[in-house]
Amino acid sequence: MFARITFYPSLFYNVVMEKITTRNWYDRIDETVILGALPFRRMTKQLIEDENVKAVVSMNEDYELYLLSNTEKEWRMHNIDFLQLSTTDIFQAPSQEKLQNGVNFINKFRNVSTKKLGESGFVGDKNNPGTVYVHCKAGRTRSATLVACYLIIKNNWTPEEAVNHMQMKRPHILLHIAQWSALKQFYTKHIQSKS
Repeated sequence: MFARITFYPSLFYNVVMEKITTRNWYDRIDETVILGALPFRRMTKQLIEDENVKAVVSMNEDYELYLLSNTEKEWRMHNIDFLQLSTTDIFQAPSQEKLQNGVNFINKFRNVSTKKLGESGFVGDKNNPGTVYVHCKAGRTRSATLVACYLIIKNNWTPEEAVNHMQMKRPHILLHIAQWSALKQFYTKHIQSKS
């Protein structure tokens, strides 16, 4: 309930911070991923034409997308693949299943074929690489957790290395105990246990 009550005031705060500080609404993390705040409908053309966005991963709950952002149907009308991994803001980290699904989805848009987590097959289309816009409300916590997991797998990094890289690109990311715990659990399952 707290997340619902604070959604619009904190979204307004994010808009103001982008205007009065050096914060960007979104930042490119690597050749495949952009980490950002809620993509307003008016940004759709810019994301597609300027950033080569082919897919969107939303960590938002339905009520957060309702008025200001594209729905799955609207994204698909623009030929954009869409994955929603609803996670409550502030107090929750995405589940391990959601993190794995998100990383698998992102990897479909990398410019190299990659092994899908937990499976022996390969995903990816070398002929159709594109950018994946990963977001939550502010692009600081829920979506940053997923992007860190993607970087852990892609680069065989520790959680700390992944977060340090993101902070160089997007200094205002903010991970709490729940998010760090999720990253360490993901790392242990997918990297450390395979060493």
